[in-house]
Amino acid sequence: MIVRGLRRTFGERHVLDGIDLDVTRGDFVALLGASGTGKTTLLRILAGLDHPDGGTVLVPRRRTVVFQEPRLVPSKRVLANVVVGLPRTAATRSLGLAALEEVGLGAHADAWPGTLSGGEAQRVALARALVREPELLLLDEPFAALDALTRLRMQDLVADLCARHQPAVVLVTHDVEEAVRLADRVAVLRQGALIRDERIDLEQPRDPTRPAFTRIRSQLLADLGVQQKQGEPR
Repeated sequence: MIVRGLRRTFGERHVLDGIDLDVTRGDFVALLGASGTGKTTLLRILAGLDHPDGGTVLVPRRRTVVFQEPRLVPSKRVLANVVVGLPRTAATRSLGLAALEEVGLGAHADAWPGTLSGGEAQRVALARALVREPELLLLDEPFAALDALTRLRMQDLVADLCARHQPAVVLVTHDVEEAVRLADRVAVLRQGALIRDERIDLEQPRDPTRPAFTRIRSQLLADLGVQQKQGEPR
């Protein structure tokens, strides 16, 4: 994925103003920024759901999005949701079942979406994305609506699946700790520009209590305009 000089304007406001960003297969990039800084606009452009007003955007044909809401079809069972839009063949069914096994929901293939917990529904959405073998996986705050424990489990699942499938990944999040925990690189958007695009050189799994982790977290919070007082948890 290659982005050069990307601009997007709404009225007189330049939401994105000259963005350059490269993400290769196997690279996991987290995109941070305050509300209204253009994170979701950038992701929508990468997904083909919005258009730029200038610049160059080169993305793979095989790309999928996981949104904050699972967006499952209530009238279709879980397996049918995973393979929706794909050819109705035995091979497709096998791929769908394999994807459900990967996210730990192999026994839920015939369940209705309404019977799932929030975390289970989001795992179905992840299986639906991965069954298409994307070269680019776009994640738009996919854990934001989950409780803290489910969120951590989903983060671990996504990290494992991305390491296994090796798509290029762009994660939009407000959570600085989540970004540092998951990403190979963290980029920060402010006033329409990328003010940071930095590789996170910490071994996995990453411990938020380690000094190196907290240093990076504090630096990113400062980029976002959050100044921690002395004695506050870092």
